[in-house]
Amino acid sequence: MPDTPAILSFLLVSLVIIVVPGPSVIFVIGRAMILGTKGALVSVWGNALGVGVQILGVAVGVGVLVASSEVVFAVIKFLGAAFLVYLGVQGILQRKRFATSLSDKPEGGSQRVLGDSIVVGLTNAKTLVFFIATLPLFVDQAGAAPWSQMLFLGGLFFVIGVVSDMVWALIAGSARTWFVRSPERLAGVRLGGGVALIGLGLYLFAYSFVL
Repeated sequence: MPDTPAILSFLLVSLVIIVVPGPSVIFVIGRAMILGTKGALVSVWGNALGVGVQILGVAVGVGVLVASSEVVFAVIKFLGAAFLVYLGVQGILQRKRFATSLSDKPEGGSQRVLGDSIVVGLTNAKTLVFFIATLPLFVDQAGAAPWSQMLFLGGLFFVIGVVSDMVWALIAGSARTWFVRSPERLAGVRLGGGVALIGLGLYLFAYSFVL
């Protein structure tokens, strides 16, 4: 385990990265507007599982390999951005499926939503870069094996991220329930959620390949 100052420093950095609304928060809010609270919560766990795989990969050295290959890294970034745009388009096209929305049951079933969200978390290049760049910085060379320390720190990030995203999901989902009384209002909200996801995907694409 890293020493106490390193843990506290990493927690502070993680809080800034997680709590300040970023791609994960926008993703969760967009899903809440489209799928409702249950769908958003499933999306939170799916996204977290994908990020968890990244943490494990970085801890055992795969992340460094990916970062050293420009082609592989570019493919991951492109797929992540494209998949968010796809989810946004699906949300817009299905915005008038009011009967399904009233039951607050995610379209395609929870397994489909979970799988989609895992892909989003797994291909989130920004979190991958964050883990590669920061986890090694807080490793105590005189302590336990570096990979175990990075797993520990990654676990802290994982827990904070899940709690934060669940809060956002509940807030956005609760606000959405006010709109289900009107098909037109709900369709508008679902449209907004889809646009948000498309915008997030395009932003990540521009951030990775243009800016």
